[in-house]
Amino acid sequence: MLASAGCIARDVPPYAILSHTWGEQAELKGGYQKIFFCAHQAKRDGLDHFWVDTCCIVKANNTELSEAISSMFRWYQNAARCYAYLSDAENNNILDGEGASAFKRSRWFTRGWMLQELLAPRSVEIFSKEGARQGDEESLGHIIHKLTGIPLDALSGKQMSEHSVAERFSWAGDHETTLREDGAYCLLGIFDIHLPLIYGEGK
Repeated sequence: MLASAGCIARDVPPYAILSHTWGEQAELKGGYQKIFFCAHQAKRDGLDHFWVDTCCIVKANNTELSEAISSMFRWYQNAARCYAYLSDAENNNILDGEGASAFKRSRWFTRGWMLQELLAPRSVEIFSKEGARQGDEESLGHIIHKLTGIPLDALSGKQMSEHSVAERFSWAGDHETTLREDGAYCLLGIFDIHLPLIYGEGK
């Protein structure tokens, strides 16, 4: 069952959540594929509910969008499982040379929202576009650290507040967001702050 944004704000049963990249509008088949993947993987993990932002947020509703962005870190933090679906990474052993190269080229690592989706959950499992599990932030920690600059202790669950403001800002680096303002909003949870969201004001 696909959990709605409103449901997650209240008491809900355990759910899985998806971290992914957004493709072109024409890539409808790929868009459905990652939703089907999340549903099937959640079922394999014994979960009856899952959350995917492409379906669960009505972006035309400014109130819901604002609530969703303000709550996003918490939704990932409270998820029983988080699946990072790398739609541009082939099913390879990423610990070997060829697999590691493909893994490092994945667009997922360039996304601004990836930061909180990687750091908020208790564990993040990484999957190839074929839906094959490649590892998690613990087993792949050294590779993820090299790609993002995020220290291993942050990947393993150290509290965000134990890292300096300057250090946390450094993790954002050159990460990209579709909207300029999201370059700031994607960091709200990492700094545990709340701001009114005003699209159109710039980054």
